[in-house]
Amino acid sequence: MEGTKWIKLMSTTEFAEKKTECDTVIIPVGATEGYGPHLPMGSDILVAQKIAELTAEKVNAMIGPSLEVGESYSLGNFPGTICIRPETWTLVFHDIMESLVKWGFKNFMIINGHAGNVPLIGHVIRKMQDEYGIKGAQIDWWRFTQAKGVGILENTGWMAHGHASECGTSVLLYLYPEYVDMEKAGNAGPAREGFVRDSDIVTYVPFNKTAPKALLGDATIGTAEKGEKIVERCVDRIVEYMKSEFEC
Repeated sequence: MEGTKWIKLMSTTEFAEKKTECDTVIIPVGATEGYGPHLPMGSDILVAQKIAELTAEKVNAMIGPSLEVGESYSLGNFPGTICIRPETWTLVFHDIMESLVKWGFKNFMIINGHAGNVPLIGHVIRKMQDEYGIKGAQIDWWRFTQAKGVGILENTGWMAHGHASECGTSVLLYLYPEYVDMEKAGNAGPAREGFVRDSDIVTYVPFNKTAPKALLGDATIGTAEKGEKIVERCVDRIVEYMKSEFEC
């Protein structure tokens, strides 16, 4: 039996043995925040962790520590949301990366379930590529799913890919049906004025002012079948990239 891909589940001796034949690591990151009335607040990190597992099954890679919280200030008014300052998040992520570099990892795939983390990850990856000569890549998951959902999802644009909408609900129904309460799912319609940037002025409207239920779009038409197709397309593409660019 090959055993676990999660570093956290390995003994130090098991890690050292496996490390001799592996220089690629996957790091799942996400958030804990309001995610519609029907989905768990940890949706972003739960999905990132599962995608990391499904990917690791098909490539020669280990899975590093997860960052379960993110830069979630836009959703900070929803009960239970955990907000991490960008500078704090960046420092923690940097130190995780640096520790893994110390143990010989050269290729880093970040499965990121939360948009607020995207620029923070990019800042660290660019710096460490220059400093250590590593290779890094990031999957901005909910943006990554948009092209992969064409022909699967009934809606398009915000109606399909809004916060906790058709795509998110479908993916969670497939990966974690036990945490989804479809009786609470709703149809909030398209993004309200103030959320979509439709002018030349960028503003910062709290999410609860534009989506009082932490939902944008129609969650009621999400299905596990749609989620399965989207996940399969996405994992296949991630694996294709890692085998080509990381040779793992």
